[in-house]
Amino acid sequence: MLNRATSPTTSGPVSIIDHGRTTAQVRLRFKALVQSPLRAGLLRYLGARPHESHDLESLMQTFGRIRVDVENCLRELANGGVVRVVGAPQPRYQFARPSDPELARFVEDFLADRPGDSLEDRSPSVQRFREMIGRDEKMMIIFESIRTVAKTDLAVMVLGPTGSGKEVVARIVHELSSRQLETFQAVNCAALPDSLFESEVFGYERGAFTGAYERKPGRIELANHGTLFLDEVGDLSPLAQAKMLRVTEERRVERLGGRTSIEVDFRLICATNRPLESLVSEGTFREDLFYRVNAFTIRLPALRERPVDIPVLAHRFLAQYCAAHGLPLDARQLSPEALDLLLAYPWPGNIRELETTVSRAALSAHDGVVRPKDLQFMHAAVQPPRAESSILVSLRDIERDHIRKVLAAVAWNKKRAAQVLQISRETLYRKISEYAIAQESRA
Repeated sequence: MLNRATSPTTSGPVSIIDHGRTTAQVRLRFKALVQSPLRAGLLRYLGARPHESHDLESLMQTFGRIRVDVENCLRELANGGVVRVVGAPQPRYQFARPSDPELARFVEDFLADRPGDSLEDRSPSVQRFREMIGRDEKMMIIFESIRTVAKTDLAVMVLGPTGSGKEVVARIVHELSSRQLETFQAVNCAALPDSLFESEVFGYERGAFTGAYERKPGRIELANHGTLFLDEVGDLSPLAQAKMLRVTEERRVERLGGRTSIEVDFRLICATNRPLESLVSEGTFREDLFYRVNAFTIRLPALRERPVDIPVLAHRFLAQYCAAHGLPLDARQLSPEALDLLLAYPWPGNIRELETTVSRAALSAHDGVVRPKDLQFMHAAVQPPRAESSILVSLRDIERDHIRKVLAAVAWNKKRAAQVLQISRETLYRKISEYAIAQESRA
């Protein structure tokens, strides 16, 4: 079974262990194996933990997929020789280093995410997307989904809350597609009233209305052979929806005041933070347009749904702040207390709010360490409780902790500590004995 070869276009098990094949054939088989976003995500996950084995239930929970999908992908990875099944009667799955040196090299390059000879991994959008990925496996799956759909011309719908990076995803789909050398036109549907939508999106002829002194092509015409991105498409008015439906069906556009239709060829990507299914059921969004713009869906999780990425992104934003201001990359650091506050905050503004909050705190951190007092959250009603105000302590405990901090700061120089505390050395010795303060050993 392991030596069975299948076509890269089939959906069955993809076997690539055959020492008689050429390097090009092995590469083709491996690319077919990892073409599936779930298979690629599982291989990355297991490859990052080569000495651990995982049961089916834990992998289902990690990737949020049903049993049959995860089981089928694991079976195909095992047939491909990159995953082994261990344990009985309940099977567990572990990364397997291929014995074929050519296949092993492709697997290593894939796990290391090396750019190879292609330009896609070096595109600016890929780099920006990697900056917002973090370490959560859900984002790895999304990245593989983007790679897959970018090779097609399907209309893509990007769903996610405000600030989660929907336009970044749209740009990376464009830059990884065959239209990457053509223009990318972005239209914010929520910012265009009906009076301006038609002239901005469809264009107009000279003399079409008062003030139209010259011909102006619309965004759809400018996106010819490229990509048209409609941000906040759920805010389109019924009239604008009808016009967009006609364009998506006929691929022809007519300027305002014009008499001829212009043929256009563009890739359509839409984004919204509103539940389009509910809008369709309520009758505020056309059902036929919904199916036109929703051929492939990419759902971006909120930042609170992947808390493991908050420290990663926060440190990355601190490094970006330092680089932008000509400072060493480690000139700003997060204190453990500040990091706890970042983890406790729900982040309604998602990645965009995290970046703003961290940058503002870095500006306030005069000694290079971001502390809880430096963090100013935008939404006061959902601010996390701060340790200083949520715990009531006695005056004795405060005095003991303060003396301990001063002694640690002056390396237990009692004369200097007494001067800082503005007490006599005799009083300091008495306090040390009374509070049983001991000097911590240092490595």
